[in-house]
Amino acid sequence: MEYFIASDIPAVLEYTKNFYFLDDNEFSVIEKDNINFFDKELNTIYKKYKTINLNCSNSTKNGYEDFMLKEIFEQPKAIANTINKRIVLNTKCNFSDSNLSKYDLINVEEIYIVACGTAMHAGLVGKNIIEKLCKIPTYVEIASEFRYHDPIINKNTLCIFISQSGETADTIAALKLAKGKGCKTIAITNVIGSSITREAHFSFYTHAGPEIAVASTKAYTCQIALLCLLAIYIAEVLESTSFDILENLKSELLSLPEKIELVLQNKEEIKKIAKQVYLEKDIFFLGRGIDYAISLEGSLKLKEISYIHSEAYAAGELKHGPIALIENGTYVVGILTDNELISKTISNLQEVISRGAKIFVITNQELFNNTFDLVFNIPKTNSLLSPILSIVPLQIFAYYIAKEKELDVDKPRNLAKSVTVE
Repeated sequence: MEYFIASDIPAVLEYTKNFYFLDDNEFSVIEKDNINFFDKELNTIYKKYKTINLNCSNSTKNGYEDFMLKEIFEQPKAIANTINKRIVLNTKCNFSDSNLSKYDLINVEEIYIVACGTAMHAGLVGKNIIEKLCKIPTYVEIASEFRYHDPIINKNTLCIFISQSGETADTIAALKLAKGKGCKTIAITNVIGSSITREAHFSFYTHAGPEIAVASTKAYTCQIALLCLLAIYIAEVLESTSFDILENLKSELLSLPEKIELVLQNKEEIKKIAKQVYLEKDIFFLGRGIDYAISLEGSLKLKEISYIHSEAYAAGELKHGPIALIENGTYVVGILTDNELISKTISNLQEVISRGAKIFVITNQELFNNTFDLVFNIPKTNSLLSPILSIVPLQIFAYYIAKEKELDVDKPRNLAKSVTVE
């Protein structure tokens, strides 16, 4: 018999599927053939192990050069796993496994989405979707900041906490704070039995499968898909959006795996672009509305694995300072999918072109008489869902730039998969 100690399930999934979970102020003493558990008063407590049925093959590269590339290509299947059991056309989304009811939602006056890093960026997309469908004011907070500014929340506040690993220390601490103030709490995570799920009132799993690469890809897109499903469900319960609009959105969600496959089929086009720019020292990302949220995540992916200095800006903010950074040859990535803001974003991109910038655009629009250097087209979808498609080429872009620089894309310097300390 042997025992393993780890902060995250995937770390030892290759060796066992049986796990004991320690809660706060609990301890274990491991001996050669025995394990005992104690509370903070050193009283013996009984724990039963839980069996986690995750596929160990998902923790291997399966012929891919890197875990990150494998996980980028797993996104169609991961998205399908996230949505298929919850979407039922012509009836309400299925959240029966959580017991989240109309009673829990009817008095909600505001929603907070709290997370860190990539999960927080997913929250920014979720905010847009929730406000559009549910008509409830929604705020996105960085978990490490939320904890310390004494948020004005109460029993009529719904707090959604997102963590890929379910072990993010700041996010868990923020959840405990919200519970202490009487809020209803929801956990969104990829890891069954993780700490965040044991703390929250309700837990929803993305079912994306193990994500090994430090830079999150499939977990992020699945978080957005699940937030969209949750928004649809709340809108159905509260009757805040018409039946036809919600049914159309469900149909568009169901078509996403096939559309992501179309993007992945054109990875060589992105690879060629990466070879042209991998020596750049500074790259800027611009977008408006929901495209700004994707700019933030695209910029983060590039930072994380290529170590290129990168910044994302809301395109309308250019004239308020950032345009001073643009000079001849500066590389700018523009995101153009938000139907209501396309013309304004194009105008902002023209401003940087006039100052000598080189422009790479990701879009689902037909662009006529454009002066952009490079354009990558993605399939059309509902604008609320466009981030799930527009981020995929940016993930590939960051990946191939890092490969051109001969960097370890799975284990970028100074970073860890599960951030279990402040």
